[in-house]
Amino acid sequence: MRYLKQLFLLSVLLIICGCGGKANPDFYINQDIDFSYIKRVAVLPLDNLTSDRFAADAVRHVVISELLATGLVEVSPPGDAVAALDSMKIKNIQSLNAEQIKSIGKTLNVQAVILGAVNKYGEVREGNVSAPEVTITLMMADTGSGSIIWSATRTRGGAGFMVKHFGAKAETLSETVLHVVRDAVHTLYKY
Repeated sequence: MRYLKQLFLLSVLLIICGCGGKANPDFYINQDIDFSYIKRVAVLPLDNLTSDRFAADAVRHVVISELLATGLVEVSPPGDAVAALDSMKIKNIQSLNAEQIKSIGKTLNVQAVILGAVNKYGEVREGNVSAPEVTITLMMADTGSGSIIWSATRTRGGAGFMVKHFGAKAETLSETVLHVVRDAVHTLYKY
C-alpha cells in the first residue's frame, strides 16, 4: 500500500511540474515585417560546428524540404546559392554584411536568405543508452534591407524517460533532424 501511495504522489508531482506556465518564446521574429511578401528564399550552406563533416549538408537539405513542404515559399536551387557565393568570393557566410545579403538577393532573385549553423549532430551516450541529439540555429535575412528578421535555435534528442527506464526505441538521427528543423521552420508561421 505504501508503494502505491508513493507512486501516486510521484505522479501528481510530475503532472504539477508539467503544467507550468507558458515558456518565453525561444525564437526571434521581427513583428514589423510582413512575411507575406517573401515568396522565394535561398538556403545558404550552414556552418558545421560538429565533428560530423556531413552534418551541415544533411540539415540544409531537410530545411529546404521543410520550406517546400509548407507551400508558402519557393526555394532557390541549392547549387545556385553556392554558385552565387563563389562568384562573389564569399567564404565565411556567418560574417555576411548587409550589402552582401542584398547582392545575393538580387543575384538569386530572392526576398530572403536563410543561414545558420549545426551546433550538435550525432549520438550521445547516457549511461548504457545512446540516442541522437541535434541542435541547430537558423536565421532569415531580408534581402531588401540586409537585416535579420527571424531566428530560432532548436535542440532535440538524448535518451528520454521511456528509453532510459523501459528500453523503448529511441528516434533515429534522421527523425531527430526532421523534428528539430520542422519545429524551427514552423515558428515562422505562428504569427
